[in-house]
Amino acid sequence: MEPLASKIRPELLEDFVGQEHLVGLGKPLRTAILGRHLFSFILWGPPGVGKTTLARIYAHSLDAQFYELSAVSAGKADIRKILDVQSNGQPKILFLDEIHRFNKAQQDFLLPFAERGELTLVGATTENPSFEVIPALLSRCRVFVLNELNKDEMFRIIDRTGYTLAQGAKEWLADMANGDARQAITVIENAAQLYKKTTLPALKDALQSKYLRYDKKGEEHYNTISAFIKSMRASQPDAALYYLARMVLAGEDPKFIARRMVIFASEDIGMAVPTALVVANEVFRAVETIGYPECGINLGHGVVYLATCKKNRSAYNGYIAALEDAKNYGNLPIPLSVRNAPTKLMKELGYGKGYEKYTDMTYLPDDLKNKKYYRFPEERA
Repeated sequence: MEPLASKIRPELLEDFVGQEHLVGLGKPLRTAILGRHLFSFILWGPPGVGKTTLARIYAHSLDAQFYELSAVSAGKADIRKILDVQSNGQPKILFLDEIHRFNKAQQDFLLPFAERGELTLVGATTENPSFEVIPALLSRCRVFVLNELNKDEMFRIIDRTGYTLAQGAKEWLADMANGDARQAITVIENAAQLYKKTTLPALKDALQSKYLRYDKKGEEHYNTISAFIKSMRASQPDAALYYLARMVLAGEDPKFIARRMVIFASEDIGMAVPTALVVANEVFRAVETIGYPECGINLGHGVVYLATCKKNRSAYNGYIAALEDAKNYGNLPIPLSVRNAPTKLMKELGYGKGYEKYTDMTYLPDDLKNKKYYRFPEERA
C-alpha cells in the first residue's frame, strides 16, 4: 500500500510548499525548472523538507529519464545499469539520496559520467557537502541549501493530507515534527489507521516510533538531558550511556548533546583533567562532520571518557563568584600598576608604574583585594 506521504507528494512546482528562497519568483530552482536548464546540483537540508520532491519536479520539467538510488544500498553496479539503458534522446537524471554515504571510490566512479553529461546528478544530503562530497564532484555541482519548514508551511502540508485536525493537535504535530513534513504525515496516517481518528491523544498514541514521549519542547526532553548530565557528574558511565541512547533514538539533535558535553568538560571536570575540553570539542567536531547514525559512536566514546574523568569545579565556581562581584560592584578602579600605558602622559600619571611580572601583590581592585575566587578543592573520581 502506497504511503500517504507518497500519495500527496506534489508533482508540479506550483503545489510545492516551502523553500521560497529557492522556488519563489525569480529564484534559482524555479528559474532552472521553468527554463528547463540541465545541470547537476546537490540539495542540502534536513529530512522531510522536499529534496526528493524537488528532484522529481525538476526531472519532470525536462521530460528526463529519472532514476532514484539511495547511497546507503546502491553501488557502482547500479550506476552501470542506468548507463546501459537506451536514452532515446532524453537526458538521464540520477537522484542519489544520502549522497554523503557514497565513499570516495564510489564518488570517483560517478565523476566522469557526470562530467561528460551521460548522467545529470541530483544529490540529496542532510550533511554538509563540503565535508562529505569529493572536491572534484562538488565543483561540478551547484549546492542549494534547504531550510526546515516553518509552522505555517507545516500547517499547509498537514491540511493537504485530507484529515481534519483540531488546532491544538495541529500545533503539537508541527512542533513534534520539527520541520519534517514526512514525519508529520506519517503520524497522521498511523493515527487514522490504528484509531480511526486524528485527535491529539490519537496522534500521541500513534507515535510508536523514536519520537515517543520526546516532545523537544516538553518535560521528557529536559528530564532526559538532566539525567544525562547528572549521570556524567556522578561518574556513572552506564547511566550516562543509557540516557545518551534514549536521546539518540528519540532523534535529538546530536550537536545539542555535544554542546552540553563541551560545557560539562569545563564546568564539572575543569582543572582535574584540562584536556577533557579538547576531547569534548573533538566530539563536537566529529558530530558536525559525520552526522547520524555514525556520530552516535563518537558521542558514546566521549560520554564514557567524560563520565570516568576526575571532577573539579574550582575553575567554574571561581568564574561564577567573580561574575557575581563584577555585577554587584560595577567597574571598580583597576590598580594603576596593571593599567595600559601607551602614552607619555599615562606613564606620568602612574599607569603601569611598579608593575612586576611575578609578584605576590594582588592585582585585584582595592575593594576586592582579599577575595579568593579560585580554590583547590579535592578532586573527585
